[in-house]
Amino acid sequence: MDDLQTSILTPDAPAPESFTSAAAAVDRLEALYTQATRFLSDQFLRTVAQGNPGRRIRAFYPEIRITITSFDKIDTRLAFGYVAAPGTYATTVTRPDLFRNYLIQQIGLLIRNHGVSVDVGLSDTPMPVHFAVSGSAVAIPQEGVMDFSLRDVFDVPDLVTTNDDIVNGVMTRYDDGSAPLAPFTAQRVDYSLARLAHYTATDPTHFQNHVLFTNYQFYVDEFEAYARAALGDPASGYTAFVATGNQLISTPDGVIQPSEKMPQMPTYHLKRADGNGITLVNIGVGPSNAKTATDHIAVLRPHAWLMVGHCAGLRNSQSLGDFVLAHAYLREDHVLDDDLPVWVPIPALAEIQIALEDAVEEITQLEGYELKRIMRTGTVATIDNRNWELR
Repeated sequence: MDDLQTSILTPDAPAPESFTSAAAAVDRLEALYTQATRFLSDQFLRTVAQGNPGRRIRAFYPEIRITITSFDKIDTRLAFGYVAAPGTYATTVTRPDLFRNYLIQQIGLLIRNHGVSVDVGLSDTPMPVHFAVSGSAVAIPQEGVMDFSLRDVFDVPDLVTTNDDIVNGVMTRYDDGSAPLAPFTAQRVDYSLARLAHYTATDPTHFQNHVLFTNYQFYVDEFEAYARAALGDPASGYTAFVATGNQLISTPDGVIQPSEKMPQMPTYHLKRADGNGITLVNIGVGPSNAKTATDHIAVLRPHAWLMVGHCAGLRNSQSLGDFVLAHAYLREDHVLDDDLPVWVPIPALAEIQIALEDAVEEITQLEGYELKRIMRTGTVATIDNRNWELR
């Protein structure tokens, strides 16, 4: 559509559609997203070849919108899949192909729990051209390479709309009065997907629903050995192992070449076809690295993540080799102070704690009082001074 009054070239804007089928709604999201990304990619290549078109070129993210009119009591045993009060809720969506299973699950729960349809259409949030061509062969040149400013023609990433205001509870209403339906906007998700590829040297499509963090290389070595053994077992359900640089093997004897340049956070994925495999991220040393990784992996909405590492025990009853299972942690690392006051508790999930204790019991073949001999629970302190012992 060519709007002569504003001199903006956009693709045709179809009217929003209502859906009672989650799969059909996601199909529509994919169609709208594909239309927008193809339009921006084609127009960018044309602009590079022909020069400044003299007008703005713009496409928009698709969005999901739902309106609830009743306070009827619904099943809230899950922490998701419903809204707490009547009103209109909306969220922009990116990469519906990557999030297809997640979106179908979430939209399906909303439809079933509230007995309403969901509307899918175009939002009023412009899609940055950098994100539109991400993952394709099209490369965006740095500012100053072309003979005109890129942002005069295309939308670029905007930090004003790329933030954590929703998850931090700062922003509770959009300008049109609707409330956020998701913790992250499309631009925030696209930003993190790009950061993940940069920091981990693996594509976000490889990330699995269960994530481990570590800061020791020998855990990586053990994980690779475990992965190779799993690939040799047809009953394991695992289909591939991905290492730094998107190197993929599907057999136990597959060859992985050492990387000449390791990324800041080397990452490895033991994959299942349904995404319910395991991702291991070597975050290195320091709480700030942990926050960097989790800030970006959070947009993938994993089922669970755990930190696996070493604990310096302050109890003289502890022995080398004990398992330490944190029930709480004392936040002296300060990485969340600007987002979350220190008086806000961050408890561990009970379901995960029970599963971990059961796992230690299964592996060690100890139970009851004997298990308590090696399984330590309590508060773990995190600190930004890695040489805290000297204090």
